[in-house]
Amino acid sequence: MGMPVITPGDGTREQAITDLIQSVALQEAALAHIMNAEGEKMQKIIAMEDVNTDELMELNKSVTQLISAVSRLEMLFTAKLELFANEQEEQYQ
Repeated sequence: MGMPVITPGDGTREQAITDLIQSVALQEAALAHIMNAEGEKMQKIIAMEDVNTDELMELNKSVTQLISAVSRLEMLFTAKLELFANEQEEQYQ
């Protein structure tokens, strides 16, 4: 995945909302890549012949922390999008 090209908007409110939605989408894509990498790491560790219970418990702790962090970020992303959702609904009523 290459770096996204982000172009400056025209300064309107609509452009700001579009930019916010795009930023959340990019953050979501980054989180998906992080979660995928964590899944691949888990598969490699679990497949190791000499893996022991302590290592699996440490892996579990790491995964739990990552999922907790991702969950908190998802709540922030949702809050960002909800900033404008109510206004958009009111405009179209």
